[in-house]
Amino acid sequence: MKMLVHREAVSTAQPFDFTQLKLFLRVDHGEEDILISSLGLTAAAEIEHFAQIALLTQTIRVVIFDPPQQYGFTLPVGPARLDATATVTVDGEPFTGFQFEGGKRPYLRWLAPFYDLSPSRIVIEYQAGFGGSYTAIPADLAQAIRDQAAILYDARGAVDPKTLTSSPHMARIGARYRGVTAG
Repeated sequence: MKMLVHREAVSTAQPFDFTQLKLFLRVDHGEEDILISSLGLTAAAEIEHFAQIALLTQTIRVVIFDPPQQYGFTLPVGPARLDATATVTVDGEPFTGFQFEGGKRPYLRWLAPFYDLSPSRIVIEYQAGFGGSYTAIPADLAQAIRDQAAILYDARGAVDPKTLTSSPHMARIGARYRGVTAG
């Protein structure tokens, strides 16, 4: 099964509090504000990719080519509100023979009409994310963004790529949101 995932932001809000990030980096001047904002966005994107989550609300579009005939599957990006809905097209035609279950790891369950099909392409759209502003993001993820941004800030300029790593805090918190047990 081949799958493509596209994310489209619902708002233009930043997924972090700029003032808190700047304070965490111990920067008290304005000369690096653009850099700090860029590093915050990069850190947030790294967490989203690592943990397979959307920090702020995004429309997720999943395209599946030659899907297997299976009961259902976990969607690639969470969380989704428990009352969220999804739209599905099968080979370009709207399809309603499914149940969408929101939560930390959204799930799409096929109903009986699906098993009469042999689709070559399925498109699923749904919204995922913690909310529309950084205040909706859980505190541990907000801290993970700051930690990762600090590593990026400290390593700016000429640096050996082997020494640039992920924050251990980001990896531990990200693994928990991804559903992986980190010891």
